[in-house]
Amino acid sequence: MKITRRAALAAALATPFIRPASAAAELRLGLLHTLSPAPIYMAQARDYFAASGTPVKFVFFDAAQPIAAAAVAGDIDIGITALTGGFFSLAGRGTLKVIGGGLHEQKGFELTAIVASNAAYAQGLTNVGKLAGHSFGITQYGSSFHYMVGRIAERGGIDIRTITLRPLQQVGNMIAAVQSGQVDATMMVASQARPLAENGQAKIIGWVGDYVPYQITALFAPKGSIETRAAELHNFCAAYKQGIADYRAAFLLPNPAPGLTDAAIADIRKSIFASDPDGARKIRAGIGWYDANGALDVADVGNQLEWFQTQNMVKGDIDARAIIDTSFLPTR
Repeated sequence: MKITRRAALAAALATPFIRPASAAAELRLGLLHTLSPAPIYMAQARDYFAASGTPVKFVFFDAAQPIAAAAVAGDIDIGITALTGGFFSLAGRGTLKVIGGGLHEQKGFELTAIVASNAAYAQGLTNVGKLAGHSFGITQYGSSFHYMVGRIAERGGIDIRTITLRPLQQVGNMIAAVQSGQVDATMMVASQARPLAENGQAKIIGWVGDYVPYQITALFAPKGSIETRAAELHNFCAAYKQGIADYRAAFLLPNPAPGLTDAAIADIRKSIFASDPDGARKIRAGIGWYDANGALDVADVGNQLEWFQTQNMVKGDIDARAIIDTSFLPTR
């Protein structure tokens, strides 16, 4: 019997679509396209996620706060980025939970630079203690950059109200603004700050980790993922721990085996700096601290929440313990 195109189409529409098992298990991970999630890039390049039974699709964003909103909206299944005022506000409604640790600002690691424009530097902004009376570029109010400059001001005895914060939405805009002198200062990761300083386009006047050691990024998941995809999240976390172990062996532990660091850099470059001839050097210059096994610094999450609350950027009586789930990864 001859099958017409119309009959074939009708049969296809009548046949239920069966999603392949690998696609059903895939997790959409929201993250910034920066060096900060380097262990995740390594885990992806080494097929740890796929081998765990839960392949991962990267969904890149330009700022941290939209990642939390995307998780609540169902556009991503898991996220890793800085904990912001927006994140804590959403988590306080029961929609998000922190499930693991990430990158740390730590003394001795030159991770995030405080950068002054050439003009401001020439006029006396030569160190962090002189930020009062100057403009400072951040992505958004309530962002991690807002948190860092606020805590740095506290540490230096500076009234944050004497610093003019300029929300510029994206990191690229912050870099351009300090280059052109539209803001007196801003922050950026070492892989961005060092080339800028070396090319004479700005001046590095300090490092965040020397003033505010804290857990700058964390792993989190929306309520829906935790309730319906716990097995996939556990698979993700197992692969994440493998990526962190490899990252620590290549960059953080003494005397790495020959070729280990170069192999790690090559795998990281599959996700970032792939076409940058200076990519390997930027990665070496931007290494930050990850605790073993992605351990979460629970106390520091509480400290961050408290700061945003005191700044009136997070409303309501939110208990930090209620927005943390320690069943997926260890704690510090």
